[in-house]
Amino acid sequence: MDQQTLNRLTQGILFTDMYQLTMAQLYFKAGIHEQRAHFDHFFRQYPNYGGHKAGYCIYAGLESLLDWMKEAHFDDNDLHYLAGEKDAKGNPVFCPEFLDWLRKEGNFRKLTVKAMAEGRVIHPNVPITMVEGPLAMAQILETTLLNIINFQTLIATKASRIRHSCGSKLLMEFGLRRAHGYGGNFGARAAVIGGCDYTSNVGQSYAMGLPPKGTHSHAMVQTWLALGKSEYEAFQAYADLYPDNCLLLIDTIDSLKSGLPNAIKVFKNLRSKGYEPVGVRLDSGDLAYLAIQVSKVLDEAGFPKACIVLSNDLDEMTINQINIQIREDAPRNGADPQKVIDRLTYGVGTRLITSDGQSALGGVYKLVALQVDGKWVPAMKFSNSIAKLINPGHKTAWRIYDSRGRATADLVGFADEEPASEEVLELHHPVEKDVMRRLKRQEISRVEPLLQTVWDKGGRTRPAPSLQELKANRTADLNYLDTGVLRMHNPHIYHVSLTTKLLDAKVELIKKFRDRLED
Repeated sequence: MDQQTLNRLTQGILFTDMYQLTMAQLYFKAGIHEQRAHFDHFFRQYPNYGGHKAGYCIYAGLESLLDWMKEAHFDDNDLHYLAGEKDAKGNPVFCPEFLDWLRKEGNFRKLTVKAMAEGRVIHPNVPITMVEGPLAMAQILETTLLNIINFQTLIATKASRIRHSCGSKLLMEFGLRRAHGYGGNFGARAAVIGGCDYTSNVGQSYAMGLPPKGTHSHAMVQTWLALGKSEYEAFQAYADLYPDNCLLLIDTIDSLKSGLPNAIKVFKNLRSKGYEPVGVRLDSGDLAYLAIQVSKVLDEAGFPKACIVLSNDLDEMTINQINIQIREDAPRNGADPQKVIDRLTYGVGTRLITSDGQSALGGVYKLVALQVDGKWVPAMKFSNSIAKLINPGHKTAWRIYDSRGRATADLVGFADEEPASEEVLELHHPVEKDVMRRLKRQEISRVEPLLQTVWDKGGRTRPAPSLQELKANRTADLNYLDTGVLRMHNPHIYHVSLTTKLLDAKVELIKKFRDRLED
């Protein structure tokens, strides 16, 4: 098998789980494969990183999914492979009639996708992606949708928290070498949506229309040393080749005793030729202490604008601790703490691209309604766990803004409801039946529909938004949140609620199911 065919098999429509295909064939055999279905994609819990947790998530991955859907279909190679699948007794798993149907209808042209915009703040149990259309193909979409959107949402959320810790400082994603295979491409994209300014990932940078960023490695200095030359000569060679972008990694030998003095010599040589250095990078040691000392020496040497890039297993909590330490220690060392902090730039790698502490987002894709005789009939997954009881029916969601203009709740209800017209809006707890809030019209400044149709009739309903638009979505939504929701530790719980109509329907379905069990 040639590499092009192999890539097509592993990245095309067979990028799915086997049970999606066997279920689709069951629907086909039962004659319900074309019955219109409604699936909800949502997540159940915010990422919990161990010693700290998120109070919100950032939605990402939608446009990547739509790109995939545009190209995905069952071709001859896919069908040939499936035709050769045998069960335990050597019989074909897939019948010729089903494979013929896949040849004709095995694409996503008849699906409709409604979703939130990428970059927006999202919360548990609120539908963030909805898929409507023929049951079999809506089922086949599940695995890929979850793979792409769950992962990018996870990384975008981590990046947003890191951005919150470092404020307006330049933030770069450096994680490709520690990423999980080609997931590093999706991870870099999600990191930029979540708040990073740039990535070191060259190919993905070009795909996003951004310049790739990076410095040099320890190996460069080691090479010069192995050739009997000096760290200074290594730095000078780099500066000679990249005089406008000279940023030197100074911790290969000793950051303060060797790297920094040699960097300053090179910086002075650059200035004599009419160039200004970018700065230095620290990748090991006590980064806060070193940043204070390096900042002082750079000032004394006449380079007050040179930046200090910090890297080495950074995340939101590490950056917070570095800033706290600088504020406490800088005055004792004769330095202005704010000046030190202002010149910092961050390169984040492993802990961002792997979402250290929370390896996966618990996003799920659940059937919630089937269209029968032109009407939507609610479907529900029952469970011994109350938290896993899904919200049934053909639904949508709204964001409620209070009189201050702050986002105060996300409301889930049936698609034909109009909460904006209610004089008193009742917001019910999704699990605890007697817990609710009532908001009068004057207490509400805006009711915003959250989901828009993004895919219909075989393609996007609008041009793909720019990266800048996606980043702007994140910034705007975070500004609408109360600061308690943004806390790193024990964030305030944002309210997710159900309409009265949806809650009543959910309770009634549960009652009918229990009555059936007793019979």
